[in-house]
Amino acid sequence: MIRLFHISDVHYGLEDKAALEWVADCVARERPDAVAITGDLTMRARHREFAAAAEWIRRLGVPVTVEVGNHDLPYFNLAERFLDPYRRYRWLQGAVNHGIALPGFAIVPLKTTARAQLRLNWSKGRVGPSSLAACLAAIDALPPGIRALVACHHPLVETGTRGKALTRGGTRALAALAQRRVLAVLSGHVHDAFDIQHPTEHGPVRMIGAGTLSQRLRATPAGFNELIIDDSGLRVRLRHKAEDDFAS
Repeated sequence: MIRLFHISDVHYGLEDKAALEWVADCVARERPDAVAITGDLTMRARHREFAAAAEWIRRLGVPVTVEVGNHDLPYFNLAERFLDPYRRYRWLQGAVNHGIALPGFAIVPLKTTARAQLRLNWSKGRVGPSSLAACLAAIDALPPGIRALVACHHPLVETGTRGKALTRGGTRALAALAQRRVLAVLSGHVHDAFDIQHPTEHGPVRMIGAGTLSQRLRATPAGFNELIIDDSGLRVRLRHKAEDDFAS
């Protein structure tokens, strides 16, 4: 059995400190095999926000993977946003993301952010041809019998949550992923959890979204997903701090 904590949208700069302490305590007590964070570690991609996020991740003491979210691209420094938008994220990734090795599956990234788009709201998702090609190549290179958990920030299609992803190229990406050994697509961005099977022309793809650990709540309280992978498949348990507080 493999247990994975799926976290998203921490938003350091507007983080929920009590929720982050709760998650750190859960990790310390339960010792999951790994933690996957699907973007928006920061609020405005400030250096101090990345530094605080890195310090918290190091405290967890288990293997961690991190993906980039739209809030992790420079917000005020437009020159950096256009010339080297992922520099600060790469620092964080190098500081905390050393890869994980778990039997039977691999976490494969799919970039859904963009430095700029041909629309006013650049926070929404986009799967460009090169990003999709890189993800598919990584899946195709996996050893026989290894299945992929694809990790991205934006849901590839709408999932019925209050927040919208409006991801361009997401439908095309899901159709391509349906033709490969993909166990599920993990994401965040909308700040509410979901777990759905989305149909494509090549069959369904499971999409799993984590909520938020920030003060920017929408329909549900702060929480994360606990993923259990065993011979029976993949099970998801939604964990909310408010429920743990009530139980204690």
